[in-house]
Amino acid sequence: MNTTSKTRTNEVFERSGKTLPPMKRFDELSRGGSAAAAQQGISPPSVLHVLTSSWAVSFLRGQLRYLTQRGFDVLVSSRLGHELQAVMDEKDITAIPIPIASQFSPWKDLIAFVHLFMLMRRVQPTITNVSTPKAGLLGGLAAWLNGVPRRVYTLRGLRCETARGLKLSILWLAERIACSCAHRVICVSESLREAAVKAGVVSRERTTVIGSGSSNGVEESRFMPTKERQRKALQIRREFNIPTDAPVVGFTGRLTRDKGISELYEAHRVLRNEFPAVRLMLVGDYEEGDKLPLATRQSIEVDPSVIRTGFVSNFSDFYHVFDVVAFPSHREGFPNTILEAHASGKPVVAARATGTVDAIVDGVSGFLVPVGNVKALAEKLAKLLGNPTLAEEMGAAGRARVVRQYQPESIWKALAEDYAELLGARALPLPISEIPPWELAPLERDATSS
Repeated sequence: MNTTSKTRTNEVFERSGKTLPPMKRFDELSRGGSAAAAQQGISPPSVLHVLTSSWAVSFLRGQLRYLTQRGFDVLVSSRLGHELQAVMDEKDITAIPIPIASQFSPWKDLIAFVHLFMLMRRVQPTITNVSTPKAGLLGGLAAWLNGVPRRVYTLRGLRCETARGLKLSILWLAERIACSCAHRVICVSESLREAAVKAGVVSRERTTVIGSGSSNGVEESRFMPTKERQRKALQIRREFNIPTDAPVVGFTGRLTRDKGISELYEAHRVLRNEFPAVRLMLVGDYEEGDKLPLATRQSIEVDPSVIRTGFVSNFSDFYHVFDVVAFPSHREGFPNTILEAHASGKPVVAARATGTVDAIVDGVSGFLVPVGNVKALAEKLAKLLGNPTLAEEMGAAGRARVVRQYQPESIWKALAEDYAELLGARALPLPISEIPPWELAPLERDATSS
């Protein structure tokens, strides 16, 4: 992008009253792309990732850096927050805050759409990858109207699966439009792909699943059982007054209705009949957008056998406090929680929901139970709490599967290949990679040698 375009982009933000404090201005940010391309005077293909919340930028952990090494000029845009701030501080990635509200708000959504439209008009990306519901709709429309050459929508879940009435119709239409604006829809799991096609929001021909699925894989080394993590787990037990011999059922994530927290609490009450000392540890916080029933929330707050930590930025040490992980979510895209639990060597009991069924091998790395079935959930949790050997075997099987199938680098490589395929289909220039040819897959070596 030339200096004039960068200056105009700054003017767009200034006119809207949205500056980029306390970070660098847009024209002061280093642009990505490979040094190899710069040396040859070639403008690298640019890819703009658009997400709703700054928190969602964590889905792209490591991925953006990899794409710059593969020769792409990388940009990312979301609502301003800590995660986007961290990306802004990186040298070769351009990060641009956009005011996007998570909840439906006609006026705020119009403002966000104008921002996205003008941003794409100035930046002129070669590829856009929009994801999360709001950014998928607004960013997808902005990319389509700007005629972005290659448009991708990453589908991370279907909110309409658990919606009813007018809300269902609105969410279905939003997904349908987002998918229609894209040349390719990347579904983060095979079951999500099937659900999306069945729901009629996208045709099968337009969809793909990267590798074995998931948004970004999991860095298993961050969760690997070590003496240090065991020490921290004991420290957490002391902090929350959990006896060293008390079994712990754990959950990490948002405490909402769709995550099945009501059923989990009821299953916990059943468990206490067999395991009086059991603790339920909820690592996360409530959300206003999908509130728990008031009675459930009040019971959680007064029950001494339930520990609610509130918001936690890093779950890795908490998994080693748990004996078993419960994940009764009603719908998912591909749950990172399960990958993290398995990487920590923990078995998981989860609801047989979209996305979740791809993350667990039933009877091998954990158990799947019917969605909303409190009795089945409690029975499988009790089976693992009562049989530590089985729990250890299932946790080890889950960890082996994560190491084998969900390493981030394999997902990043497959995504870069997908981008290259999209570019090649339109005879658009391919990126010049900084990664040595012998480290590339055969398809990529062919592209670099042609």
